[in-house]
This record gives sequence, structure tokens and C-alpha cells, in this order.
Amino acid sequence: MRNLKGLATGIGSLPHKDIEAALDLIFKYTPHIPFWPQLPKRDIREGMIVQFSENFPCLKVTHDGLFFDGNYQEKALETFYERIINNDVDYFRISPDFALGLHKFYQRLERFGLKEAEFIKCHITGPFTFAASIKDEKGVVLLHNAVFMQAILKGLSMKALWQIKLFEKFGKKIIFFIDEPYLGSYGSAYTPINKEDVVRGLTEVVDGIKSTDVLVGVHCCGNTDWSILTQAKGIDIISFDAFGFLDKVMLYANNLKEFMDRGGILCWGIVPTLEFTDKETIDSLIGRIKDGINVLTKKGVDEDLLLDNLLISPSCGLGTLDTKKSEKIFKLLSEVSLSIRKTP
Repeated sequence: MRNLKGLATGIGSLPHKDIEAALDLIFKYTPHIPFWPQLPKRDIREGMIVQFSENFPCLKVTHDGLFFDGNYQEKALETFYERIINNDVDYFRISPDFALGLHKFYQRLERFGLKEAEFIKCHITGPFTFAASIKDEKGVVLLHNAVFMQAILKGLSMKALWQIKLFEKFGKKIIFFIDEPYLGSYGSAYTPINKEDVVRGLTEVVDGIKSTDVLVGVHCCGNTDWSILTQAKGIDIISFDAFGFLDKVMLYANNLKEFMDRGGILCWGIVPTLEFTDKETIDSLIGRIKDGINVLTKKGVDEDLLLDNLLISPSCGLGTLDTKKSEKIFKLLSEVSLSIRKTP
């Protein structure tokens, strides 16, 4: 495993409407792991659910958002699975109308290259967050529709493979995040899903993505049963809110030890987003990371192993914030990254 110590990246969304300004921020503050930005304030189609809905069966986009059209289900599903069986990755393309940030990011890489970059980061919305956000014609979320849940698992994997195919030409290792904020409410009365289904579903998506040589991470910006992510096979990176939920995550130190022992990587969401006050300091944030490392070393994880496999990011996406605050957050992130990497 290469030394990842303190490398910084973003989660996905930014508040910008000016795409070039968003890209300037990314390449200035996360040059080692640049990522393509979701820009939900620019267009409703860049929201984290709608953005990945193109060519999914029975899903339609209007000015009001995404809705389920139950007409011609059988034909829509037949066409969908024909494309999957034929491995037609391009059918699952994400167009500029839905992800202009992705295409402008690609164009900038073509123009200026990746001199500082060690990785390229891409992402999709996770299957449980996606399915829990859409209701069928009966008002039931697709999470409880076995036919469409399976289509979502397959389709999102193909959306990921299309991105990987697009960016692999640049010759950089790709980090691919599956964003699952819905898992932050796992275990409540409002999330009636069982652990086995979540582990199985995530494993299926990860397995589809890992047919290529990428590092796959799962991001959850809330608190969850973190053993889900240590049990789902093939996950390389666990991304968590280290600012708001460090104590909760460390309750799973034994699970994290097993994860680290088999080559796992932790992405510490150390700079707060919604909670950002501009009073946070480099030392206070690094102090939180050290607190977590101390817990894990007491469980027997080697400290050097933790540091060498330590990424950092904001605690969540920044799409709902303003551009000035996002600039401050990424500036602090960059400073924390530099400080960690300078530490012997």
C-alpha cells in the first residue's frame, strides 16, 4: 500500500454555480486527489439522486424533480437489462445536462494534466440512499420493491464503470466513493431495512465496480452501525464524519482493527461543514484525529499503519453552503493535510 498519509479530497457537492470557480477550488486545495464536483445549485439535475437517474427504467425528470412512471415497466426493464447483459457501459453515461461539473473536470484534466495528482476521485450515490428517495406509483419507496432495488444495484454499478472508463485514460489510480447518507438513520423506526440486506447490497455494487483496478470507499456522514462497512466485502475505504461522530465511530474499534488489518483505509471527515464556525484550528482538528488514533492503537492497530492509510476530507458535501464558507473549509482542510504530511 502506498503512503496516503494526510492526503485530502472532497466528498462531492459544492455550492458553486460557476463551474470554473468550483474547479479552481478543487485543484487549489485538493491537488493530490482532485474530484469532480456535483453542483446542485446550478441545476436540479445535479442533485445527488436525479444526477444518476438517466436511463434507469421508469424514472422521469421534470422541473419538479424525479418521479416514477409505472407505465411500460416490463418493456423498460427489458431494455435496461439488455444493456447490462451486453455490457453497454456507454448506455449508462452521465450527460453534461446532469453533471456538467464532471465533464468540465474531464476537460480541464485534458488541458492541464495531473502533475500533482496521485489519484482521481469519482462517486455515485449509494443504492440505499437512491432507492429510499424515490416512491413508486403506490407511494412506496423503491427500497421495498425487490425488482427495482435489483435494477438500482446493477444500474449504479454501471454508472460507476462508465466513470472509470472515462477517467482511466489519465493513468492515475481511481478512488471511487459510494455516498450513503441514508445509512446515517439505520436502526431507527424510519429505516426498516436489515443489516444482511445492506451488507449484501453494498457488496454487490462494490463487486461490480472492482472488476476494475480501483479503490472503493463508502461515505456516510451520519452515525450508523459501522460494522456494516467492515463486513461488506471489497470495501477499501471507510469515510466518516470524524468531527461530529468520532466517539460513536470509535465504539466499533474492534471492527475497524479487523478492517485495517486486511488493508483498509480510513477517510477522516475532519473539517465540519454545516457545523463550521471559522473558529476551528489546525491543532484542534489534528487533536481529534490523534484521539481516534489513540483508541485504535489501544486495540492493537499499528500507529504507522493508521497514518500511512489516513485520508482526510470535509465531514460531508458542501452543496447547501455558500461559496465563501466552502472556500474557508477547503483552505483549512488543505492546511490540516500539509501539517499531517510534515509530521515525521
